[in-house]
Amino acid sequence: MTRSDLSIPRPVPEPRREPLPNPQPDQPDDLPDSERIGFDAIPGALADGWRDFRRAPAFGLLFSAFYVAGGLVLATVATASGQDWWLIPFIAGFPLIAPFAAVGLYDVSRRIEAAEPLDWRAVIRVVFAQRNRQIPSMAMVILLLFMFWVFVAHTVFALFMGVSALTNITSSPEVMLQGRGLLMLLIGTLIGGGFAAVLFCITVVGLPLLLEHEVDFVTAIIASFRAVGQNPLVMLLWGAVIAGLLLLAILPLFLGLFIALPVLGHASWHMYRRLMP
Repeated sequence: MTRSDLSIPRPVPEPRREPLPNPQPDQPDDLPDSERIGFDAIPGALADGWRDFRRAPAFGLLFSAFYVAGGLVLATVATASGQDWWLIPFIAGFPLIAPFAAVGLYDVSRRIEAAEPLDWRAVIRVVFAQRNRQIPSMAMVILLLFMFWVFVAHTVFALFMGVSALTNITSSPEVMLQGRGLLMLLIGTLIGGGFAAVLFCITVVGLPLLLEHEVDFVTAIIASFRAVGQNPLVMLLWGAVIAGLLLLAILPLFLGLFIALPVLGHASWHMYRRLMP
């Protein structure tokens, strides 16, 4: 036996391993602190919103057309089925979901602000790209609260008016303006105002923030509540202005939304800019 036969075999080297990719996701954007603003921010935002609408009216008319058409279809179906009373909670709750219609308008105002070209395909691409980001999660929060409001409104109606009133409310609308009807309208308005206030606090900064920054929707909601908390009186008036203009726009067969929605959508972006510069 030779010495080579008695030698200890050399260990086989392990294959080289490639470094693992970084398991940590991309870091979210750093958010600016919200600012304190004065009441002059409201007419300023409305003026900027009107300016943007005049600059690019076609975008506003297109996005608002979906809501006008939806309102007309809803009114037609309710009237044809003899359930006109269903229009009351839907009309009262419209301000809850209207902010979601402004996502495309936010991008138009952002492009005007940044002196970028107003290209139809680019704007539509940005709107559709949101399906892979956090705005759909925010939309689910908005729609769930809206549907819950409709359920609560129906429950309040039944508690005060009774089930029998559902069959004669269209033939005798004066029942809503006397006795328990007036009390029901008062309580329903207060409850609806509470829903609207919560949704306003969620969306006034939350939606435009999600469009501009890479953050999750919970962070956007928290930032929105903080901005409202720093400016409670100004935001209270701003929310009342939005709700009042939307309700007035709904009255003429929803047609006023062709103007109110785009102007308020652009104005909401400029209010966001004042709150989160």
